[in-house]
Amino acid sequence: MTPALTALLCLGLSLDTRTHVQAGPHPKPALWAEPGSVIIRGSPVTIWCRGNLEAQEYRLDKEGSPDPWDTQKPLEPKNKARFSIPFTTEHHAGRFRCYYLSSEGRSERSDPLELVVTGVYSKPTLSVLPSPVVASGGNVTLRCGSQRGYHHFVLIEEGEHRVPRTLDSQQLHSGWFQALFPVGPVTPSHRWTFRCYGYYSNTPQVWSHRSDPLEILASGVSRKPSLLTLQGPVVAPGETLTLQCGSNVGYDRFALYKEGEHDFLQRPGQQRQAGLSQANFPLGPVNRYHGGQYRCYGAYNLSSEWSAPSDPLDILISRQFNDTVSLSVQPGPTVASGENVTLLCQSWGQFHTFLLTKEGAAHPPLRLRSKYRAAKYQAEFPMGLVTSAHAGTYRCYGSLSSNPYLLSVPSDPLELVVSGPSGDSSPPPTGPPSTPASHPQDYTVENLIRMGMAGLILVVLGILLFEALRSRRSPQEAAGR
Repeated sequence: MTPALTALLCLGLSLDTRTHVQAGPHPKPALWAEPGSVIIRGSPVTIWCRGNLEAQEYRLDKEGSPDPWDTQKPLEPKNKARFSIPFTTEHHAGRFRCYYLSSEGRSERSDPLELVVTGVYSKPTLSVLPSPVVASGGNVTLRCGSQRGYHHFVLIEEGEHRVPRTLDSQQLHSGWFQALFPVGPVTPSHRWTFRCYGYYSNTPQVWSHRSDPLEILASGVSRKPSLLTLQGPVVAPGETLTLQCGSNVGYDRFALYKEGEHDFLQRPGQQRQAGLSQANFPLGPVNRYHGGQYRCYGAYNLSSEWSAPSDPLDILISRQFNDTVSLSVQPGPTVASGENVTLLCQSWGQFHTFLLTKEGAAHPPLRLRSKYRAAKYQAEFPMGLVTSAHAGTYRCYGSLSSNPYLLSVPSDPLELVVSGPSGDSSPPPTGPPSTPASHPQDYTVENLIRMGMAGLILVVLGILLFEALRSRRSPQEAAGR
């Protein structure tokens, strides 16, 4: 060996005092973590490095730490080594690589492994715009945000092989930090469940606690369920409220969504009989925040697609305003079948809308805009020609346009008694007339027209009778001559 070659060899060996061997032709090993590379603080994690059967020692490097970070002898049959961390902290977070040594030298270093430790900072909130319920094929925006000044937010979709998405945060004028993640098109091919995290730029592998899960409901076109309330649409604070979603196509689970909310409730379906299933959603005791419009959906366990939405159901919360309302009836509380009846709801305090309810009625309350007359706000509910079906107990309420689901204290009950023949047994109309009258209808003009037509008909009949009599007399007079 020449002196020059000997000098170069000595120089090369002195450059790597950690291993004292050079990287050889061995392929780079594989590096992974179990149960995964994103670990909750305090949980155990195992890092595996797999090489070949000639490996005599495995070494694990951590970026920013003295090398090697850990050294392990290979496990039989010597093609891999285990690096165990029984209690993970933020100090274990970072970027790792591994390599192995054999009699022929050192292997290449593995591709990097990012070990992320979560649960170090407070969790952000995750919400969806405009709604967590979206028609199949639609798009939504997920908003991850926090009062803490996180520099970045990470969105993770639950499920295998889901790649995290990272966005820089934006600070709003309110001091809120957030990132907006567009998601879609949403299809029922799988369940869309997300969580998000926040972290700082100087510690990119140290994340916050994960947000609460957020599921997006992809609604389809299968048969809609029905939604009803067991207590009636108007409830007072403190009362219990249960909404029931049911179907005759045997759905296995149901979801209840309130318009404007960021989440929905889910319940398993109860099979009452063949093909019929339902789920009860208890919401009491009631407060003002329960007021709103609700819909429900049904789905089968083996499908990610939800049904078409049920018809909307309005839940109204009474006793939210102290201004009293009164209810009166014209011509009076006792009327004969076939009479024209109008209910008048009024208040000294300002209300934009008045609602009329009938005790035990299945239809929703009638609504009319209020009018200001004689220093009072009022609305007239024309009942038309009443039958026995209109008899019952009525109440009225006032509401404001700023929140139409919050109502006043109810009026005193008004008992409408309809006497006489039973007449038409159909129930009163389920909604306000398209053009409600301001006063009870006046039939004077119509009666005058009818009388005039009757008189005209009598005159015509008289003329015809006169002509008929004259035609009979003419032949008799001719015969007499």
